[in-house]
Amino acid sequence: MLIKKENSAKRQQSRLVIKTVFFFLALFFFSLSVNAQCAMCRAALEGEGNATKAEAVNDGIVYLMLIPYILVALIGFAVYRIYRKKKA
Repeated sequence: MLIKKENSAKRQQSRLVIKTVFFFLALFFFSLSVNAQCAMCRAALEGEGNATKAEAVNDGIVYLMLIPYILVALIGFAVYRIYRKKKA
């Protein structure tokens, strides 16, 4: 009976950790608008005065930046599941 209570407490704690991680990931990925631009892109786009093109470049840079973060998150989740299965 004591073992079942310990396992239940561990499960609740791991669920809380997972929910917390997903909450912070959601906050990170759905944050306010960011201005991500390299120095060369900024110099090339400021001279033309074309705001639409500059926004498109910003969106492309942010999109390219997200892919590595998503891949690292997926790998981390896979490692977590493997570790959890070994423990059980």
